[in-house]
Amino acid sequence: MRTAIIGTGVIGASWASTFLARGLEVVATDPAPGAEATLRATIAAQWPSMVSMGLAPGADPARLRFVPTPEEAVCDADIVQENAPERLDVKRELFARLDAAAPPAALLISSTSTITVSEFQGACAHHPERVLLGHPFNPPHLIPLVEVAGGAQTSPEAIDRALAFYRGIGKHPIHLKKEVRGHVANRLQAALWQEAFNLVQAGVASVADIDAAIAHGPGLRWALLGPFLNLHLSGGPGGIGALFEKPLWAATEAMWRDLGTVHVDPALGTTVAQGVAAELAAHDRDTMVQQRDATLLALLRLKAAATELP
Repeated sequence: MRTAIIGTGVIGASWASTFLARGLEVVATDPAPGAEATLRATIAAQWPSMVSMGLAPGADPARLRFVPTPEEAVCDADIVQENAPERLDVKRELFARLDAAAPPAALLISSTSTITVSEFQGACAHHPERVLLGHPFNPPHLIPLVEVAGGAQTSPEAIDRALAFYRGIGKHPIHLKKEVRGHVANRLQAALWQEAFNLVQAGVASVADIDAAIAHGPGLRWALLGPFLNLHLSGGPGGIGALFEKPLWAATEAMWRDLGTVHVDPALGTTVAQGVAAELAAHDRDTMVQQRDATLLALLRLKAAATELP
């Protein structure tokens, strides 16, 4: 399996580590000065985590090749993972080039976070049916989730092939049956962020306490089960259906109607930034990130062993 990485920033480099760790060949390209050296250094830094997660036969950072143009990167590719800047004009110009240069059977997959496939798919004059979304959750070399969706012209076969590819490299893909801006996970995050900023603006709690409310509360359950299954378990013997019949559910919907809408103006932005700085004052950021990643790897191993967790 030959893969191409188009754009080797934070997301592209993480994808490169993922593909290499699964024993795949990777051809990468990025126009930024020093991009190749930065990419190789990033992969070297991420490789111990890949080793900890388990390497596939043939896994080797030496299977990375860096080329100067997108056309060279995709000319023999089976899978193309694009990670260019989040601008529609850039996506349209780039996908037109990828479509012209890649083999007809190659999948052209975008990591875009907010742009829908239908917005740039039309720039592909040759095979728009093989253009689709494969949106990872950052950092892709650690987080299993990949959101897969097609555009107006994407074929069902391309969707099936992409889902099979991501499952084959150990990811947990989900299929979005309808395009929506921001996809699924980011929209769910955005809803939580909106209320978090609203609570800060309203003076309900500090930035640190709002972070703690998730990290030491529902976030622990959300790491294991999603919102609907957590609700189901909260419903007692009757499950989620019984929960809807209880007075508590009316109180839940009352909270929905009370949720705030907020705009992060300079004053609120400053308040939140100062709150984050105060929260981090007693911690070393680099050590915190290392411990986060190590804990995440341990959690992933525990989840893999827990066969009844979906």
